[in-house]
Amino acid sequence: MTDEPLVRWDWIARNWANGGPTAISALLENHIVMAFLPVLFGLVVALPLGLACVRWRWLYQPTAALMNVTYSLPSLVLFSIFLSVTGLTRSTVVIPLTFFALAVLIPAVVDGLASVPDPVRQSAVAMGFRPARRLLRVELPVAVPVVLAGLRVATVSSISLVSVGALIGQGGLGNLFIDGWQRQFYTPIVVGIALIVLLAVLADGLLVLAQRLLTPWSRARRTA
Repeated sequence: MTDEPLVRWDWIARNWANGGPTAISALLENHIVMAFLPVLFGLVVALPLGLACVRWRWLYQPTAALMNVTYSLPSLVLFSIFLSVTGLTRSTVVIPLTFFALAVLIPAVVDGLASVPDPVRQSAVAMGFRPARRLLRVELPVAVPVVLAGLRVATVSSISLVSVGALIGQGGLGNLFIDGWQRQFYTPIVVGIALIVLLAVLADGLLVLAQRLLTPWSRARRTA
């Protein structure tokens, strides 16, 4: 192993798209799917649940407590629990990661809506905005920075945690770690780390760009 270079570029070229399920491109595709589906599902559930927690304050504490307990569990434990139900499928990874995303996104939605100043709400009411229109046109746009901050954390966390699924055969790029460790071969490990970091940086950058596009008034405030 000491005679091997840190990265074997010829190995990367041969295994990038070799047509098999262990090709680097195939593992990257699986990693993207398993990382972003939990965030998408989490956001779809967190928005109405967060709205309900704002509307009925008594609901927030038990919901947050349940999510915190779930988030405190090691991901491998949850993977093992769902393994007996969903088997060796993507769902075994996607479902637990959805709960992890919810643990971040529900507080983000609640805090985002709570950050809307009362004078802004009162102005919308005075202008004749009904509750649904006020939510869509006033409250959610103001809450966007806080919600997207939570979304950034959930996304990067999900991209990282998918690799743990390699221990049950569903880890996307994490399978490269297992392969490299078993063969005492550095290149797959380096490739897996590099692609996961690159994926996290790109995803975070896209969310920052989305925030700037969705909140043009914040840019105007900074340039004023």
